[in-house]
Amino acid sequence: MNIKKLIEKYPKLTNFIRKISTRFPYIEKKIMQFSRIKEILAEEESKIEKEFEKITKPYKDKYPTYKRLPSKGIKKDDLLKYLEDIQKQENDRWQKGYVSGAVYHGEKKHIELLNQVYAMYSQTNPLHSDLWPSIAKFEAEIISMCASLLNADLDLPYEKRVCGSISSGGTESILLAMKTYRDWARVEKNIKKPEVIVPVTAHAAFEKASEYFKIKLVKIPVDENFKADIKKLKKVITKNTIAIVGSAPSFPHGVIDPIEEMSEIAYKYGIGFHTDACLGGFILPFAERLGYNIPIFDFRLRGVTSISIDTHKYGYASKGTSVILYKNEHLRQYQYFITTDWPGGIYFSPTFAGSRAGGIIASCYASLLSIGEKGYLENTKKILQTAEKIKEGIREIPELEILGDPLWVIAFTSKDLNIYQIMDVMTQKGWNLNALQLPPSIHIAVTLRHTQKGVIERFIKDLKQAVLFTKKHQEINTGLAPIYGMAANVPIRGIVKNILTKYLNILYRV
Repeated sequence: MNIKKLIEKYPKLTNFIRKISTRFPYIEKKIMQFSRIKEILAEEESKIEKEFEKITKPYKDKYPTYKRLPSKGIKKDDLLKYLEDIQKQENDRWQKGYVSGAVYHGEKKHIELLNQVYAMYSQTNPLHSDLWPSIAKFEAEIISMCASLLNADLDLPYEKRVCGSISSGGTESILLAMKTYRDWARVEKNIKKPEVIVPVTAHAAFEKASEYFKIKLVKIPVDENFKADIKKLKKVITKNTIAIVGSAPSFPHGVIDPIEEMSEIAYKYGIGFHTDACLGGFILPFAERLGYNIPIFDFRLRGVTSISIDTHKYGYASKGTSVILYKNEHLRQYQYFITTDWPGGIYFSPTFAGSRAGGIIASCYASLLSIGEKGYLENTKKILQTAEKIKEGIREIPELEILGDPLWVIAFTSKDLNIYQIMDVMTQKGWNLNALQLPPSIHIAVTLRHTQKGVIERFIKDLKQAVLFTKKHQEINTGLAPIYGMAANVPIRGIVKNILTKYLNILYRV
């Protein structure tokens, strides 16, 4: 009996096991020692490993493999030809708008500008601010521009003004914020067992921060609209709560949590509140100016003490930059690392990294300056109008249902069909969409790539065909569909972790 049949035969038992194994990892470990569970796991892993290898190693038999340094360096022209050939095979889907998120701008002239600026500053490192003060200038101004976008008062004295730093991406921004709240609470409140409250839809990076920094993550459910449940929030606040988190919007369903109410609760309890605007920081402010009904989520709210915003998403910068903002310098100081007793000298750095790529910061600076307010406003308008057309098209398909009330990150599911099988058919047609779980669903994050002529019409046409095919061939369960299905439904989370560990291991095999 495979895992799918086991779940179907014993639904109540599998749901019970899911709850127990999630709450008590020790019991989960014991369950996984059962011989039959081991047999099922081995059987499933063998099937899935083959699928993983197909996905992750497409060049296995097409190009040479280098397990060691070549005895002699490859000639420049030959090396460039080799790399360009591989690149051409990967560019087609995102350039034509077949990809959810991932590449947010992608226009040739914009990419060329970013690459030119990076080349100019490729040798710079903000760790050595005395050598390259230009990077410190760019970084400070990027932070200020993002703070202004999120309605910070830039006329306040510096020590009271919204401030921040540049990180390598949204995950690092979130990790930095959680580390900051932990250290702030330990020093100023003597909290030694910190807790952070997040909706279940909050980004997985908060769970990563919890694991890294020994912070208890308290998850609250979402309501029928996939927004954080305020009533549940009030019930889980304790003396050890150091911060509350809300998303603007959430990655899975693209909806904005009730930030105003949540942050006010945090303010009254004297604890931090973090708005995760990694996905929406460069869309929502301009959507509001365009007349969309956008709930307040930024520094206009007295309870909001930090915000993460990704410049490498809808800020259209090169990959590798995000901004973490704090309400004031007093809070930000708990993010810094400073040591005064190292034989190598006094050492200090604002973020996790020591050396950082100054070229990435310079190209981010160029992106913000080249696009400007007018450009971001126009781009947001295109994206939101395109998203409306997608939602209209999905609503025309009776077998599909949109989750919540999203703006441009559109999640949808099916009550009657295997949504992952639909996604698999879309993949065969060239699309790259995001699989979600709890409930099983998929989403498309609309970017400028999708605003190109004919892209949305093709998406809706292909989606209708995928639904029709799945409806006629429900017995087919190939590709990644069974993997996503198992991940969404299997009660023992350790099994899923084992399989995903296998995936990561395969990635690094030569």
